[in-house]
Amino acid sequence: MSRVIRAALFQTAWTGDRESMIQVHEQAVRDAAAQGAQVLCFQELFYGPYFCQVQDPAFYAYAERVPDGPIVGRFQRLAREHGIVLVLPMYEEEQPGVLYNTAAVIDADGSYLGKYRKTHIPQVRGFWEKFYFRPGNSGWPVFDTAVGKVGVYICYDRHFPEGWRALGLQGAEVVFNPSATSRGLSGYLWQLEQPAAAVANEYFVGAINRVGVEEYGDNDFYGTSYFVDPEARFVGEVASDKESELVVRDLDMGKLREVRDRWQFYRDRAPGAYAPLTAP
Repeated sequence: MSRVIRAALFQTAWTGDRESMIQVHEQAVRDAAAQGAQVLCFQELFYGPYFCQVQDPAFYAYAERVPDGPIVGRFQRLAREHGIVLVLPMYEEEQPGVLYNTAAVIDADGSYLGKYRKTHIPQVRGFWEKFYFRPGNSGWPVFDTAVGKVGVYICYDRHFPEGWRALGLQGAEVVFNPSATSRGLSGYLWQLEQPAAAVANEYFVGAINRVGVEEYGDNDFYGTSYFVDPEARFVGEVASDKESELVVRDLDMGKLREVRDRWQFYRDRAPGAYAPLTAP
């Protein structure tokens, strides 16, 4: 019998303060678990606004240690209580002045498995991320969780195919792409890039985006979170483009072997020919 993972994504709007935002996400964990979800990923920088619309050092205060900060601890306890794997996209302070856009991965028993740090950092109008984050130095880890092998690629990373492939080479079965992406800029890419990555690398992708317009800029975050399978087919409906929504879908892992037996992309790679790709 095929192994089926019940996976979840949670998209929501900024509530106006950190504590209520955390509480909204704590309730999302409970709701996902009540629907039988085994793994849940939140949106980019989940407990705050998308403050990168402005450049203000006051927002450095949103950063905390990972895994030793209080937010990871709160969600470790929830993960243990509900037996659910959690992917927590956070603002990480490694030390004062050394800050990363990070996702912590918590296993279903509440144990901390590790983190991914966003590799590609944009610096364009409305997305002034180099003001807040150093480029990640974690490589592309794949986490061996209670539901299988999980990878993370964060927002702007998705425009770069190399990391998607690195995750596949390390055995990723599901890759989550937590994002904060706005209407009018990248909308035409949103339902193109992640399905293409799922096909090229033959795994499932969960794409998560926040919703709404926040007080720090005019970016209109358009939600439409979804899961896509290794044949670029959406698993169920795409989420709302305006409302908060918990997306829960069953992912049939048997599809991975079926597709990989049909399309031998990993066999037919030619890494010896790719040296120019690493040239500056």
